[in-house]
Amino acid sequence: MKLLTVDIVKKLNRNHIKNHPAKGEAGSHDLEPVVKFFDPFGSATWLITEMDNDGMCFGLCDLGQGFPELGYVHMNDLGSLPNNRIERDAWFTADKTISEYAKKARAERRITA
Repeated sequence: MKLLTVDIVKKLNRNHIKNHPAKGEAGSHDLEPVVKFFDPFGSATWLITEMDNDGMCFGLCDLGQGFPELGYVHMNDLGSLPNNRIERDAWFTADKTISEYAKKARAERRITA
């Protein structure tokens, strides 16, 4: 399965533009994640809300060490993990904003989505 489809890329890019608008316009929207990536053989999980044209993504990142945090990850970094182990959850549909997922993940010390 491809990590990103054309539709997912469009949604991620649209969200990036919302959060990084032209000078003088409001940004910083609390968006719902568009895509969930995970390591099927480990406990790493990423909920991604946006991506710029260079592949830099923003979202909730959890490497499985009990410290989920909002931050950035590059698609090249996800794709270069050993054995190409990262998969996209094809059945994921967000039901909360990224800040709501982050609050819950910090309390549970892992992403549950």
